[in-house]
Amino acid sequence: MSNIDPETTALLLIGYQRDYFDADGILYGVVEEQLRSSNTLVNTLSLIDAYKGTGMTMVRTPLVFSEDYSELENPIGILKTIRDVEAFRDGTTGAETIDAISAYGDRIQEVRGKLGFNAFAHTDLEEMLRERNVDTVIIAGCVTSICINATALHAFEAGFNVTILSDCTSSRTTVEQEFFCDTVFPLFARVRTCGEVIAEAPTG
Repeated sequence: MSNIDPETTALLLIGYQRDYFDADGILYGVVEEQLRSSNTLVNTLSLIDAYKGTGMTMVRTPLVFSEDYSELENPIGILKTIRDVEAFRDGTTGAETIDAISAYGDRIQEVRGKLGFNAFAHTDLEEMLRERNVDTVIIAGCVTSICINATALHAFEAGFNVTILSDCTSSRTTVEQEFFCDTVFPLFARVRTCGEVIAEAPTG
């Protein structure tokens, strides 16, 4: 019997935007190593295809800032970098969802409002999931150590069962990816591969 009930499970797709995934994206270099080594996108698409015919909720949560980045007051770290290099700016190609994901149309719903690391903050993501009686979230995307970690922690503390896909997430380096998947995430989440989750998809 499957451990995954698509009717009460949501797939959260974080950071599938051109500034990360396109070769000429402003921040492509940040995750390039992991995107290539783990086949993040190919694995993600395989997972979506396995469950798109089910009742699983699928959501993408893009990070988009206004033209003047007024949402960021005295940013530090990666958010300062994003502002300085003008990544994920509304109206630019880099802020757009990549074609491979947008091709699914309304099957993957967009939740706007994400302005930092946590996909639940400043969005109605949690309200959407509660309305659909979702109790489990499966998380994919980038960056593992930042947005994936922050979103997963919030989901856990909000009472959701959390699964993080080790081969559908990308970090800055392989060492960082392995550290979070092997040491950090098991403290509050299940760490699985897309193949393991696909194997539990309903058949027939």
